[in-house]
Amino acid sequence: MPRSASTNQELREKSRERILAAALEVFAEKGYEAASITDVTARAGVSRGLLAYYFTSKQAIAAELLDRWLDGITAILTIQGPPDERLAGIIDGALMAASATLPIQRLAISLMMLPTTHPTFAKVEAEKSHRITEVEDTIRTIFEARGAQDPAIEEMLLRATLEGITVKLTIYPETFPVEEIRRRLYQTYDLPEPKEPLPVPSPPVDRLRAKP
Repeated sequence: MPRSASTNQELREKSRERILAAALEVFAEKGYEAASITDVTARAGVSRGLLAYYFTSKQAIAAELLDRWLDGITAILTIQGPPDERLAGIIDGALMAASATLPIQRLAISLMMLPTTHPTFAKVEAEKSHRITEVEDTIRTIFEARGAQDPAIEEMLLRATLEGITVKLTIYPETFPVEEIRRRLYQTYDLPEPKEPLPVPSPPVDRLRAKP
């Protein structure tokens, strides 16, 4: 019995998602530059031809993963409430995302930094420019409502701080004290102390050291 169009579409989506998941695993393990299309097809359990049906190159796979990463950042646009609650939500959301999605964070950071792949990151960022501008303006509006003298600088400083935290967390996931850093950020912005800790691993404050 022939499959319906909806069944075929569902199977195609599952194959595409399997390829993306496999690519993310391989990129995280080997690094983007060292990983090959053969590595991805072997991990996904698909033929090279099927992968080529969805993605023209390794760069195209990375671009799709980056696209989703940027979509995750724009999720802060949905946070509602008074300015302090929205700012706390942005901080918590960024820390949660960094803790829960380390492989994609590592990929994004590596693609941003490497001269050979920075153009891929820049291209995806340009395609998402409108949404990123919305994120920037949302954060600036929050700081403006809180009485900041220069909301644009405050927005840049917050994002740079959170991105720096993400970098450290990807390098030192076993020793980075997420909860204590979170509470220090709350103090920096005169936010009420959080009532509950974030549901992510958070070792006590000691020293940042990578585990072999």
